[in-house]
Parts: sequence; structure tokens; C-alpha cells
Amino acid sequence: MTQIDVVSEPPSTADRTAAGELLRALSAPARISIVLALNERAMCVHELVDELHLNQPQVSQHLRVLKNSGVVAGSRRGREVEYTLVDDHITHIVTDALIHVTEGHSEESA
Repeated sequence: MTQIDVVSEPPSTADRTAAGELLRALSAPARISIVLALNERAMCVHELVDELHLNQPQVSQHLRVLKNSGVVAGSRRGREVEYTLVDDHITHIVTDALIHVTEGHSEESA
């Protein structure tokens, strides 16, 4: 995995903007849930509706944001579209964020 050395080579404005857009796409709790579900397996909209207990328009709207941000990709499976994560980096971002916030809760209760 490539790590950016921000001291010697600061990311370009375009890269920082793209990173901000990615984080914005992941900012909704429902989208985090979708990422975690798709990390387990590829799913169609109706499967995500059942898994996440959200309504179909909500899931479709969140998938559109995630797709436009390059987080998920859809491929036809008969009459349905099956969604998958574009790469593992997305899962790492989400799980690292969840670990970070749960560590904070652990320290507060100690």
C-alpha cells in the first residue's frame, strides 16, 4: 500500500478536494451501513432494504451518492443491479473511523 508523505509532497488541491468529496459521501450513517453490508457481499437494492431496514427510495438515493463518489459500482444481474465496493480502501476508512469513535467511548468510561 502506498502512503503519502505529506511533509515532502503535499497533496494537490485536486487530491484534497477529491478526498473531501469522498469523506462527504461517507458522512451519512446509512451510507456507512451500506458500505459495511457491501463489505460482506455484493447486494441488490432490495437486499440492502431488507438488511438495513430502510425504505427503497432511501437506499437508492444513498447508493446514487456512493456511486457518484466512486465508492460503489453497479453491474446488471438480470433485471436487477448488484452493487459492490470499488475497493478495500473504503472499508478501511469506515472501519478505522468506527474504531476511532469506539475507542473514545472506551476511554470516557474508564
